[in-house]
Order: sequence, then C-alpha cells, then structure tokens
Amino acid sequence: MLAPAIMRPCNNALFALIFAAFSVGFASPAHCQQAPSAPPSQQVPLTVDRDPVRSPDAEAPSTTNGTMRKQGEGYVLHTDVEEVVLNCTVLDGNKLVQDLKRDNFEIFEDGVKQTIISFQHTDLPVSIGLVVDNSGSMSRKRPAVNKSTLDLIQASNPDDEAFVVNFSDEAFIDQEFTSNINKLRDGLSHIESHGGTALYDAVVASADKLVADARHPKQVLILITDGEDNASSLNLEQTIRRVQQLSGPVIYSIGLLFGDEMSHAEVRHARRALEMLSTETGGIAYFPKSVEQVDQIAAEVARDIRNQYTLGYHSTKPTTEPGFRRVQVNATAKGMGKLTVRTRTGYFPVVRVAKPGAGTAGMDKR
Repeated sequence: MLAPAIMRPCNNALFALIFAAFSVGFASPAHCQQAPSAPPSQQVPLTVDRDPVRSPDAEAPSTTNGTMRKQGEGYVLHTDVEEVVLNCTVLDGNKLVQDLKRDNFEIFEDGVKQTIISFQHTDLPVSIGLVVDNSGSMSRKRPAVNKSTLDLIQASNPDDEAFVVNFSDEAFIDQEFTSNINKLRDGLSHIESHGGTALYDAVVASADKLVADARHPKQVLILITDGEDNASSLNLEQTIRRVQQLSGPVIYSIGLLFGDEMSHAEVRHARRALEMLSTETGGIAYFPKSVEQVDQIAAEVARDIRNQYTLGYHSTKPTTEPGFRRVQVNATAKGMGKLTVRTRTGYFPVVRVAKPGAGTAGMDKR
C-alpha cells in the first residue's frame, strides 16, 4: 500500500479517529505536518490506494448485484455485471453526429456481438473531476487555465456537479462536489505552484473519489497539465488499468506542452501518456499551441460531453471469467461515410475490495 500524503494541519480528535481507521491498510504510519497555508475548511489531501475500498455494509453500485465473502482481513464483493454501460461520441470526420438510433449501433466484446438493451441520446448530468497541475511550471498558465475550466462548467448541464483537485507532488481537493460556480472558482484559485508532477497518482485518486462520492453514473475527469509525470508511485500502465478496473471516468486531457521548458523527448513522453489515458477511457487529448487556445478546447469538451450516446448491454461472458474485456462499438447510417465511435476500450468484470470499518478510498477529512 502507499503511504498517505502529507496532511494539512490536523488537530482534532474526530479526524484522528477517522484517519486511524483509514490508515490500517497502509504500510507506512500516518503522520501530520505543517504545509503551506490554505483554507483548512476546504482543503482535503487526496491519496492513492491501489485497492479501491468499500465497507462491507456500504451500498453497492446500482448496476450490480453481488455477495460478500471473507478473504483474509478484507472482503471481496463478487458481482454479476447486469449491464455494461458505454458513453459514446460519434463523429463524421470532425463533426458530431447527433441523430442516430439504436439500430445504427453494434457492440462487440472480445469479438462477439452483444445485444443492446438500453439506449439514450440525451444531455445527461455528469459528475466531473477538475484535475489541474499545480507544479511550479504552471504558475503563469493558471489564470488562463482557471478561466477556461470555469467556462467549461458554465457551458455544461446545469445539473452537473464538479470537484477541484490541484496537484503537484501531492494532490489536494480544494473544492468538494458542488454545482456552485463561485465555489469552484475559489477552489481553482488555491494556487501554490511548486514541486513535481504526480499526475498518475492524482488521476487514480480522483477516479477513486468519483466512484465513492459522485451522484451521477456518467463521470468525467478533465486533466490539465504542462509536463510529464515525475513524482507518482504508479506508472502509466498501472494507472490505466486502475481506472479500467473501476469502470472509471472518461478522461479528457489538455496538455500544455509548448515552450522551452521540456526537451523533445519529454514532450513526446508526456504526449503519449495523455493520449493513452484519454484513448483507453473514451476521451480525447488536446495539445494547444498556447494558453489562448484552451478556452476553445474547453468549449469543445463541453459539447462532446453533452452530445454522447449512452449504450448498455449484458455481456455474453460469465462474470466468473476474469481478465480485461475489450469492447468495440460500430455505427453506420445511410447517406453517411465511415463513422468514428469513441468510447472506452474495455473493462474488467471486477468491482472492489473492502476492508471492515474502512471509509472512502484514499480520502481523509478533518
């Protein structure tokens, strides 16, 4: 297990009890240390847990039924995957296609055609994680990034909810889930640009939070960074697998990889990582040439999220069969050329491990 992130000042007994219960699963002892000043009522450290936890008496996801059995010191929730849900963006060239019906789609899982049992093409509310690089190199870019991020939220469904994570070599929640644009603005304004870039850890911890706390089943991470990861305990492949194991969020990445701060090799590595994070989860990675282009990208992301098709199917495979299941969605329509469907590349038919008495994965509140 990974040691908890350095905490903001902690000084009350309730927090100590909560943190002690949570930290049982970690190899390193918990500790508190003074950190740069920030509003203590809002900032929450966000840490990574390699095994997402759910207490044995917690409510299971609404899309699954299952039973618990003891395994060592924890519990494993074994489930039947009643419905695999895919959020799909359909493109004709670069143009969104918005008038397709259920019969226009085909779904294949590991090459076997599946029966579509549900279909929606409506502007569903979304739970969004705004995950923004707060490392030293971002200091001059943050004002423009913050404005564009808020414009994205304002262009989204009014029933959406979002939380703010600022990360450098550690990640902090600077605003919990809210639909209040002023609160989100305050969360994004907590700029303490310093340290390295623990991008992968921030993504995994934010995906864990979405699974644990989001109100809406449709979930998105907006990831904005100007560099490659240099401080995470996880690597790229572990991060992608972890999000897939959660049947986790769609990741939209905005890579600010311009300027002279990075070598060509570093830019290439950073670009590859953001492209893989987005492609494997059904999102898309953008690489603007200046911060002035971020606002246009944010508007495009908002349009993409609001114009997706949501398809569901029952897998023809038994849930007892382990391993990654690769998914492909095709769409055809009369009078149109070859359509491109963007969705997650697959999923694992596994839910999560739970430890008795544990709370939200990777989260400690004072």
